[in-house]
Parts: sequence; structure tokens; C-alpha cells
Amino acid sequence: MSTTPPPQTSKTAPPDAPHPAGSAAEQAGGDGAFGWLRALGPRGRRAFAGAFGGYALDSYDYFTLPLSMVALAAYFGLDSGQTGLFTTVTLVVSAIGGALAGVLADRIGRVKALMVTVVTYAVFTVACGFAPSYEWLLVFRALQGLGFGGEWAVGAILVAEYASARHRGRTLGAIQSSWAVGWALAAVTYTLVFSFVGGDLAWRVMFWTGALPALLVIWMRRRVHDAPEAVAVREQSAEKGSFTAIFKPGLLRVTLFAGLLSTGVQGGYYTLATWVPTYLKTERELSVVGTGGYLTFLISGAFAGYLTGGYLTDLLGRRRNIWLFALLSAVCILAYANIPAGANTLLLVLGFPLGFCMSAIFSGFGSYLSELYPTAVRGTGQGFTYNTGRAVGAVFPTMVGFLADSWGVGGALVFGAIGYGIAALALLGLPETRGKELV
Repeated sequence: MSTTPPPQTSKTAPPDAPHPAGSAAEQAGGDGAFGWLRALGPRGRRAFAGAFGGYALDSYDYFTLPLSMVALAAYFGLDSGQTGLFTTVTLVVSAIGGALAGVLADRIGRVKALMVTVVTYAVFTVACGFAPSYEWLLVFRALQGLGFGGEWAVGAILVAEYASARHRGRTLGAIQSSWAVGWALAAVTYTLVFSFVGGDLAWRVMFWTGALPALLVIWMRRRVHDAPEAVAVREQSAEKGSFTAIFKPGLLRVTLFAGLLSTGVQGGYYTLATWVPTYLKTERELSVVGTGGYLTFLISGAFAGYLTGGYLTDLLGRRRNIWLFALLSAVCILAYANIPAGANTLLLVLGFPLGFCMSAIFSGFGSYLSELYPTAVRGTGQGFTYNTGRAVGAVFPTMVGFLADSWGVGGALVFGAIGYGIAALALLGLPETRGKELV
């Protein structure tokens, strides 16, 4: 059974009903640069908007920490290992939050679970701004990870169940691009706040702005709904939201290798996302405004990479797209970390391909993980594998933190290239799923 609703035979079909896969409406709307968006139908587009906004603000709340890292280290007197622990704790706890959110999505629905995750990461991001000590900040950041971990998996599934097999890669790639939007918003806010507010207060203000997602939840509560046929399939299953189900013989291999794939990609990504701002400020000696300018190139490349990778994952297939960009990401990391002192123009220019490659590899994740699992346990499977990867991949930023004192941040960044090698090997145990209908 397809997760796309069957063709409407009545002339009185509701105007906002999603288009059936392969229908004349989808074929007509499926051409052109934005055909994938038209083909979703009104309900699917509202689901897309909710997931896009949720993930953008998830990104925004995540990056409040890396951008404030230097100020936090100065305020609390932290060394590199302690600051790296912030990211590790966030990502490890996010694995728990993501797995639980996946189960919740299979049991109470995608939209309700999505709203729970957004409220959770918003509340605890704001709480970080009130932290009186390093220990309390670590606790609040860990709790923020509960919501942070679940948002992407739940939002990606919500949209995947509206999208057709023909367009799913580029549709989910567009959802991934919202991460760059949230990153850019955080970078702009960082530049403004740290330019006009004293360092001891600026990092608190950055966290307080994390209250923005509350506005999205109010809109989602009224406007966004789960895909109707996915609801029917989920409700008829006796195994919905079951961890046991994703470790049964039929899915065990998929779960193990998908978790390993996620570990490699996210280990490489979070190494860069966590430490590049610190690298630019400490080893390249850039100002606040200068760091923001360099990050603009990196983020612009990331946005273009998400969109391009979405198209390529439909064109080349899920596995080939990930293989291609795993190789290119590793090469870019090695090049970026070994740019000679004083060659900051080259550093600026190379930021674009670095951001492009490390983001394009993510574009296939939403569609690929959704296609690897049946509807009844799709939330559980995707939430578990994606966030297990986050937890294990979180070791990479911490390793960079501890190695930075002896190798320098730039030298330690090459550790991220190992992650992309792991991702390439994991694909050997997974099937190609391009063109698969969600059942």
C-alpha cells in the first residue's frame, strides 16, 4: 500500500487533499524547478512549512552554543576539553530524545511529536541563558538535546509521507536546507549581539533569543496534519513504536548499518560545526565581524549543497550521492585545515565548497532513512538510527577539543575526515531505495 492517498473518484474531493502518486495532477505539477513543491498539494505544503521552520529553528538553537563558545570559555574559565564537552553532552542526550521522539511519532502522530520536540528545545535553550555556573549550563544544554534530537527525524518523516517517490529526495533535501537558514540566522544574531552587548551578557542574550520557536508551535497546532493514509497504516499495525521491531531479523542489518552511516556523517559534520568558529577566532585571529563574514561563505555553500544534494540523490540514487560527498567532504576538511598562515583569502573562498560538500551528503538522509523502514516503525527506526549516530558521532568534537591543546584546532579538525570514511564503508551493508514507495 502506498502512503499517498488513492485517487479521488468524486468530483467533490476536498481542494486541499494531497495528490495521489502518479496522478495527472502530480505529473502536471511535478515539472520545473519547484514541481516537487506543487506536487505536495496544499496539506503537504503546510507540512513542509512546519517541518522547514522547525528544523531551521532547531539549527538556530543549536548554533547559539558554538558561536558563543569563546565567550563562555572566558566567562567560566574553561579549557578546550570542557568546551568540547558541551557539544558531546548535547549530542549524546539528543540520541535519547531522538529515539523517544521517533517512538512518540509512531504512537501519537508526527505533528504532535514535532510540537513536543520544538517546545522542549526552545525552553531549555532559554534556560541556558540563565545558567549560574558551568555545571548548570551543561545540564540545561543536555536537556535542550532532548528536543533537538527529535525534531529532524519527526519532521522528515512527516514530509516524506506526503512526497512521491519521484520527488522525495529533492523534497527532503529542501527540508535539510533549512538547517543552513537557521545557521545563517544565528550567525547574523551573533554578529549583532556580540557587536553591541558586552561579552559577559552577550552569550546570555544569544540563548534567550531561542524562544523564537514558540511562535511556530502556535501556527503548527492549527495548520499542519499527518498524511491521512500514513495514519491509517500506522493505526492498523500492532508493532507501531516498537524498538523490538527494528531489531528483528528483517530489519536488524538495516538498523546496524544505518546507525553506522549516521555516525560517520554526523561525526564529520559536528566536528566542523562545533570548532570552525573557534578556529577562525583563535588560530586565524579574526574579529567578531570577520568571523561572521567567513561563516557567510560556509553557510552559503551549505544552503546550496542541501538543495543540490537533494536533486542528485534523486538523479544518482541515495548511495551514490552519499559516497560522492563523503569523499569530497574529507578532501575539503584536509584542505581547509592546512591552509598556510596569512592565506585568509583562500580560507574565505574554500569555505563555500566545504559547506557545500558537508551539507550535500545530508540531503539524502531524510528520504533514505524513511525508505529503509515500513510505516508502522518508520519514526522509531529513523529516530533511533539518526540519533544513535549523533551520540556516537559526538565523540569526534570532544576528541578535537582534547587534541586542540597539542595539535592546534586546525590540526585536530582533520579528525572529522575519519567520520566520512566510516560513512562510505557503512553503505556497503545498505540497499539502494531510490523510487521506493513508502508502505
